[in-house]
Amino acid sequence: MKAMVLGAPAGLGNLRPAERPDPGQPGPGMIRVALHGSSLNYHDLGVVTGRMPSADGRIPLADGAGLVESVGEGVEAFRPGDMVVSCFFPDWADGPPAIGDFARTPGDGIDGFAQEHVVLPATAFTLAPRGYDAVEAATITTAGLTAWRALVVDGALKAGDRVLLLGTGGVSIWALQIAKAMGARVAITSSSDEKLARAREMGADFALNYRETPDWGRSIADWAEGRGVDHVVEVGGPGTLAQSIEAVRIGGHISLIGVLTGGSGEVPTAALMAKQARLQGLIVGSRRHQQDFVRALETTGIRPVVDRRFPLEALAEAFAWQEKGAHFGKVGIAW
Repeated sequence: MKAMVLGAPAGLGNLRPAERPDPGQPGPGMIRVALHGSSLNYHDLGVVTGRMPSADGRIPLADGAGLVESVGEGVEAFRPGDMVVSCFFPDWADGPPAIGDFARTPGDGIDGFAQEHVVLPATAFTLAPRGYDAVEAATITTAGLTAWRALVVDGALKAGDRVLLLGTGGVSIWALQIAKAMGARVAITSSSDEKLARAREMGADFALNYRETPDWGRSIADWAEGRGVDHVVEVGGPGTLAQSIEAVRIGGHISLIGVLTGGSGEVPTAALMAKQARLQGLIVGSRRHQQDFVRALETTGIRPVVDRRFPLEALAEAFAWQEKGAHFGKVGIAW
């Protein structure tokens, strides 16, 4: 069976094809899936570049989608031929968060989906949205579900709310689509006028180039009738948090879901306290969240934005493209 593995030391130059044993047929409670698609996340990039250490020989990629080939005894949720998509936390079925690390996250603590077949517990997957191909389905595992949880599950997004999104990567573009489908008004930032124009075409109500307006928090608050936005999907971390606090309304909600500007830094605690805003860290979501998200996608007809698709054997090239930051939406892997 073909797979891509990460050698030691980690780095794109040590991401190479390899042969792995076929996983065989599923036992009780398990399913065999022929994988056909994945998508890249900042978390995956951290693993393959060594910023997030993993085991020598690890198969990367947290996202995976494909067709069920066979099911083990007792499996009733799936049948052969179903398109399924993986869960970021295969052991978090429902309820409040109970996992605070990546020990069981595919592509990090355990082998991921850069391979042709897997045999895993049926609970490690959900059905994919009807009509999605494997690459489209794979985009919901990490980026899509993160946006859904930030806005809908934790943020209780309502029609008419105002939302601020930072950048035009996978989470932010998913969040734009979800927010607009639910009747919210959306502001989005980027350093690229071309990307901002594309975001406007997708429904963004206000687009701002943060290089041209370094103190963009005040501008966003002014756009939101001077009181600030209801929700911020904060992907930057310490380098952008102060501006996000400036942009949010009193009593608003900031979802801290990324650390693109670093893993630690100064938090303007007095400003956060004065805003009485809720700053909530989160990592993706549960299987139940994903099932609810799939139902919402089928109801609204939202389709993910896939910037480019690379073959599995060009995985290092795909990561290099992601690392440049030139993509809009998701980078897909298809095989």
